[in-house]
Amino acid sequence: MITKIATAAVYVEDQQKAKAFWTEKVGFEVFRETPMGPGGSWLEVGPKGAETALVLYPKAMMKGWEQMKPSIVFVCDDIQSTYEKMKANGVQFEGEPKQMQWGTFVTFLDEDGNTFVLKG
Repeated sequence: MITKIATAAVYVEDQQKAKAFWTEKVGFEVFRETPMGPGGSWLEVGPKGAETALVLYPKAMMKGWEQMKPSIVFVCDDIQSTYEKMKANGVQFEGEPKQMQWGTFVTFLDEDGNTFVLKG
């Protein structure tokens, strides 16, 4: 029986630039950074205490990466304050948080143009 999701991959041009985005702007921690050869590292980041991590995987090491797009939703306790903090840190959002029947959400982009959803 599956008990949890371990990782979700996000394909990036520059792992160090992506690491800076996720740690400095979004507020994640580095869980693991292990060299995989000259082309990059196995680099996992995530919220403090989380059991699931994003793997920031180098595009150069993944054949067909352009066909693999992330579809990841991040949940937060206070979407408005999280949105404001991330925006102040330089995260680009696609509009303001929107209230729907199922909750509030807003979409943001990383430095490689991948889109993610923040849900409250």
